[in-house]
Amino acid sequence: MVANTGTVGTMKAVPRALLVRLAIGIASVAVLAGIIVFPSTSAAGGCGTHGIACRWVSTWAAAPMAAAPESMAAPDDFSAAGFANQTIRDIAWTSVGGQAARIGLSNRFGTQPVTFGQVDIGISAGGAYIAPDTNHIVTFAGSRSVTIPPGGSAVSDPVKMTVPAETDLAVSLYARGVTGPATYHSDAQQVNYVSASGDYADSGSAGPFTITSQHWYFLDDVDVQVGPQAGGTIVAFGDSITDGYRSDVGANARWPNDLARRLLADPPGQVDAVVDEGISGNQVLGNSVLFGVSAEARFLRDAVGRTGARYVILLEGINDIGFNSTPVARIIAGYLNLVAAAHAAGLKIFGATLTPFQGSGYYTPAREAEREAINQWIRTSGAFDGVIDFDQAVRDPADPLRLLPAYDSGDHLHPNDAGYQAMADSINLALFQWPQATRTASANSPSSDRSRP
Repeated sequence: MVANTGTVGTMKAVPRALLVRLAIGIASVAVLAGIIVFPSTSAAGGCGTHGIACRWVSTWAAAPMAAAPESMAAPDDFSAAGFANQTIRDIAWTSVGGQAARIGLSNRFGTQPVTFGQVDIGISAGGAYIAPDTNHIVTFAGSRSVTIPPGGSAVSDPVKMTVPAETDLAVSLYARGVTGPATYHSDAQQVNYVSASGDYADSGSAGPFTITSQHWYFLDDVDVQVGPQAGGTIVAFGDSITDGYRSDVGANARWPNDLARRLLADPPGQVDAVVDEGISGNQVLGNSVLFGVSAEARFLRDAVGRTGARYVILLEGINDIGFNSTPVARIIAGYLNLVAAAHAAGLKIFGATLTPFQGSGYYTPAREAEREAINQWIRTSGAFDGVIDFDQAVRDPADPLRLLPAYDSGDHLHPNDAGYQAMADSINLALFQWPQATRTASANSPSSDRSRP
């Protein structure tokens, strides 16, 4: 339960059938449980005041992770120590725009309650600056402050503001008191900012933000309110290649970003948001101190639970091969669990083939054989609603076990910006075409809103 001025916490209902499908032991099921702080009914129902047939979609998201052990953390990773009376300014890039915004904050892996004394959202003007007259106070059930219990999350009230597509937002969080270890996302490929002691959430200046960090803290999701033209949210779900590892920092050059730009440039009609739920080092089956809980353990939260989710693109499995040489049959069984969970929630899920990795530290002939067997299954099993052949998109035609040199970031495992663009360009946009009647009927559906029970 929330300790003071925020909204009262409630347990999010998770269908028993989904828990059964995704259960991989008592510990993993426990990870799926958690306290969610929902907006008040009046706040969630405010859509009607901003337009007819409006709805919410997630325009940006980052999978929450537990704080890294201090001995293993990068120098700019402050998750283990947390924050004390400081303001964090997270920079988040919008895939689609809207006429209002709301944010999700997470204390999912925290060990104590975290209080945010003030939260603001505005348009970034570069660095830690905020564009003049764009910063807005964010409230939670009408209050400027919110306390989130350990394991909990908070969703704000709607903020009436114009949110452009393909734009950096600045979300400023004043952490009042001591937070303890911070729930965060480790691989942002984006510079974020932390102040010295003080509440600078409403400051448009970069002056107080003397500390930089390429990690997102506490911010879990940004939703926007859109009209009936919005088709829904595409969730890119995977590991470091989805997370955009080794892409240009601050350029939003991950393949999910490139896909969002393609969709926005498509002929007028359906507009789909794209959110990135990749975690570097993540596995389908295995949990990790540094690389997050498994895909199975986080799928309901990070994919099914995304606002307006309709589609999932699954690109994961290379770390199960590279870390543990996990048998192909076990990885496939994990895929089938994720497919079943997606379908039970009414989502379409597309399987993406694993990209080449010869020359990397992962490579052995036996592991390559596993990758090829998994790709063959993805292409031919019919388990998915469609197949996206990323392997074919980035491999070297003259040496198909390797990335094309023009697409290789240098480690022979992760694509560079051009490689990520090639991945996005290879996706058939027809996969996301829902009939107009379906879109219209679902515009006001409760299933499009993350505040559903």
